[in-house]
Amino acid sequence: MYQYILQRLHDEQGDVPGWVLITIMTAGLVVAIWALAAPALGTVFDQAINRVISF
Repeated sequence: MYQYILQRLHDEQGDVPGWVLITIMTAGLVVAIWALAAPALGTVFDQAINRVISF
């Protein structure tokens, strides 16, 4: 059993797991979408607040 674990660890050495790549790519997409949408969302928020205040 010990030999099997060592062999598995050796086989995986230097390999980037797929979940790491998916996490990094998802974070990159969130940052890109946020950068594009932030001005529009800020405008919508300001309009909504102004409408509530004007009541």
